[in-house]
Amino acid sequence: MEQNFNRVILCGTAVGEPYLSHINHAESFYKFPLEVPRLSGQCDRLSVVASGALLEQTPINLGDTVRLIGQLRSFNNKSGQGRRLVISVFARQMTVGEGEPENCIQLSGVICKQPILRRTPLGRDICDIILAVNRRYGRADYLPCIAWGAVAQQTADMGVGRRLTVEGRVQSRVYTKVIPGGTEERVAYEVSIMRPAEIEEFLEDME
Repeated sequence: MEQNFNRVILCGTAVGEPYLSHINHAESFYKFPLEVPRLSGQCDRLSVVASGALLEQTPINLGDTVRLIGQLRSFNNKSGQGRRLVISVFARQMTVGEGEPENCIQLSGVICKQPILRRTPLGRDICDIILAVNRRYGRADYLPCIAWGAVAQQTADMGVGRRLTVEGRVQSRVYTKVIPGGTEERVAYEVSIMRPAEIEEFLEDME
C-alpha cells in the first residue's frame, strides 16, 4: 500500500512557556519544550510546535501535564546556524490535565538513504535510517530513525525506495558539536523503532 502515515501521541510535562517560532501565511506558530519520562528514569525533552489558534483553545503554562496528538515534522534550516535538519512535533490536538506518560509514534514512509548498520561498543547492532514521509501538497518530512538488535539487522537489508512501516517513540539525544573556537552542546531528535508494523494496524486504530 502506497499510503504514508505519520502520527505522534505524547503525554508529558511542559518545561517552558510557549514562545513565537514563526509566522506562515499570516498565522502565528509557537514552540514549547515537552518532557516525557522513559521507563529507565531518563527523560526525552521534545520540541513541540502549535498554532496560535490551538493555544487559544488550550493555553499551555509551565508545569502543565499536556497530552497531544500530532505529527513529527522536519524543516531544512538554511540559516547556517544550528542543525541543518530541524525536527519537531507539530500538535494538532492538545488537552491539559492529568495523564500517564506516553510517547508513541507510528510512521509509514519510504527509505530515502541506504541504511547504515553499525555496532555499539557493547556489541549491540544498531541501524540508522532516513525515512521520507509525504505530506499533502507535495511536501515530505525526512525523519531520522534508529533500530536495534534483530530489527536493525532486518532493516539494514532494505534498499532505497522500499516502504517501511514502524511503531516506536520519539527520543532526544544530547551531543557535543565541534565549532570554530570551541564546542557546543546540541540536541538531536530521532525515532527509536520498537517494531515493524503494517499500516492497516494504524488505520484500524483510527476507526
